[in-house]
Amino acid sequence: MGMFDLFRKKPAQPEPPTPEKKPKKPRQPKPKTPNALTAKQLATQQGQPYISVVAMEVDPANIGIGSFELEWNELFVAKLIQNGYKGSSEENIVDQWFQDVCRNIVLETFEQFEANNPRPPSGIQKKDLGNGRFEVS
Repeated sequence: MGMFDLFRKKPAQPEPPTPEKKPKKPRQPKPKTPNALTAKQLATQQGQPYISVVAMEVDPANIGIGSFELEWNELFVAKLIQNGYKGSSEENIVDQWFQDVCRNIVLETFEQFEANNPRPPSGIQKKDLGNGRFEVS
């Protein structure tokens, strides 16, 4: 075998037979059965209060402004009434509850901020001058 024998054309070899490919069937989503219950229907059927955030919208011009769309069942409203919420409609009662939840989140965040950033009481500041001496202002 010479040095240039590597570059010579080799005789054509028959290609091995390729297995026959079956066409792929496109996936189709499973059809929903008409008897499938929603989470709200299931909770109601089980006698459980139900509340869910269905949608949330935010104003693109001011992300501090937005709204939530809530879904609930009658058992949730009854539970709120048992706990002292009052209103002229279900929407008013649920709105009072949601405002309380939001208010508690803000208060908890504020309390955590205050705990992490303590202020001197009554504006009195004490500065250690060393040798047991302090400057109070």
